[in-house]
Amino acid sequence: MENLLVGFSIIVGIIVVALILNEKKIHIPSDIALLIFSSIIGIIILILNKYGIFIGHIDTVLNIRLDNFLLECTLCFMLFAGASKVRLNKFVKNIVPISLLAMITTIASSIIYGGMFYLVCYLLKLDVSIWICLLLGVIISPTDPIAATGILGKLGLSKSMISVIEGESLLNDGMGVALLIFVKGIITNGVGENFLILIFKEIIGALVVGYLISFILFKLLKMTNEPILHILISLLTVSLSYIICEHFGFSGVIASVVCGMYYSYELNKIKRWHEVVDSKELYEDFWNIVENLLNSVLFVLVGISIGSMEFSIYTLIFIPIAIILNLVARFLGVAISTKFLKKNKIPSKYSFKEFVLLLTWTGLKGGISLALVLSVRDILPNDIYLILLHVTTITILFTTIVQGLTTNKIYKHIENIREKRIEEIS
Repeated sequence: MENLLVGFSIIVGIIVVALILNEKKIHIPSDIALLIFSSIIGIIILILNKYGIFIGHIDTVLNIRLDNFLLECTLCFMLFAGASKVRLNKFVKNIVPISLLAMITTIASSIIYGGMFYLVCYLLKLDVSIWICLLLGVIISPTDPIAATGILGKLGLSKSMISVIEGESLLNDGMGVALLIFVKGIITNGVGENFLILIFKEIIGALVVGYLISFILFKLLKMTNEPILHILISLLTVSLSYIICEHFGFSGVIASVVCGMYYSYELNKIKRWHEVVDSKELYEDFWNIVENLLNSVLFVLVGISIGSMEFSIYTLIFIPIAIILNLVARFLGVAISTKFLKKNKIPSKYSFKEFVLLLTWTGLKGGISLALVLSVRDILPNDIYLILLHVTTITILFTTIVQGLTTNKIYKHIENIREKRIEEIS
């Protein structure tokens, strides 16, 4: 208990110091500030440990297993909170681009990334099979809904564009999980489960479970006028859906998203009643706090985990390679899926090039990719696993910090080009 309290205190202390420093001096998105600050601490710890200098109770934080934290504790609640902000009418309106991006982009970018990474390993004379390279492609390809809703929603993008980015981020996680299971099956057993059956089981099963649990428990929510019970029922809804899905081999990720969107839609239908019984907005405030708190803890754990990494001679080589391959694979994946879109289905009247560029740069990676790479720890040799872990961590750091900080400039640049193009046409 004491170690847990010490670890919790260290994490909260880092969050408080980083956010106050950001508020007073730096003025960048809080999630990015936390990742930068905790990464600096992680690098300092790594250097001190190299020279045999250990910092007391910091090991308590370093020993927290991120896979347990994400997959067994918090991911479902973070996804529920993020999905609760999605407006279903916008989501349905943009269902075609969202579905194509979530499915075709994820598959295409996984294959492209895996193929390019295999070529890199071949040139470096690393004995890494094509299936392990494809496994890394699957891990890297899904964009992160938590990063999307937490960072990109503050940039002034159009509602349709935000809907597409959020929708893709929420749905491509289920595709990523299905692909991961398929490729893992080939690596461990020499044969993968039929992919179409796997997709059907992962996604359809999750949709059914998420909807049924939400439908039943939301009926219970409407029977009470107590806001605290509304919060508890929503917590029970998402946790129960996630547990059932994980037990039967469905996607708990997709089920959590379904629960969040269902509650958002149904609460909007009874908005006046809910405003009366929850005049202090306890329900909304609770989920905002949960999202911000868990997101902050995750970014701190990701950054500070650098201090416990085991680096190989290839780590420095893979830093630029990871960044370049991710951008190329994402760009080509988005371009391929966008080719299937009719021009009038591209949101906000963007051209093909403008849409692809914007979707490429806003494809931030985060907790989902981290959870996926941590889940393959036991099936890979340690040296190969370290390569995958380092590449994934580098990609998360680059996309969140560099792309997250520059997305506003890219967006404004594309908007200027678009306005000039529209003026020329008119």
